[in-house]
Amino acid sequence: MLYLSLKYLHILSMVLLFGTGLGSAFYKWMADRSGNLAHIAVVNRHVVLADWIFTTPTVIFQPLSGLWMVYLLGLPLATPWIALSLGLYVFAGLCWLPVVWLQIRMRNLADAALMAQTPLPAEYWWYARVWFWLGVPAFVAMVGVVFLMVFKTSFGD
Repeated sequence: MLYLSLKYLHILSMVLLFGTGLGSAFYKWMADRSGNLAHIAVVNRHVVLADWIFTTPTVIFQPLSGLWMVYLLGLPLATPWIALSLGLYVFAGLCWLPVVWLQIRMRNLADAALMAQTPLPAEYWWYARVWFWLGVPAFVAMVGVVFLMVFKTSFGD
């Protein structure tokens, strides 16, 4: 019963992580494309808030619950699909950490521009490009983690 409850929470957490991440990225990207400063500022605030409320707890819970299930099953961490999943998760996390900083910085730049009624600075648009291109490999890595989690294989087993 413990394992199945943990598995359910692990899957629910993964869905929340994916949904929040992809949804936030989509709405922020679309807001930036709109060019509407007020819209950009509001969406940036919401993206940062969503990261703190949803993404951060799930980012912490995912490896803890996954490792707990591995322990309950008695599997070694060197099991290929587990080792590869952990590696991809760390890689995605290394992409995500600067994204969090960039989102906070873009939120602050958008709020300042809105208050001053000035256009967004070039720095904002540079951060937005970096934010986007860090998100692509992080997303691909997380798709890989989910694939490995579901199929429990590492292509060579």
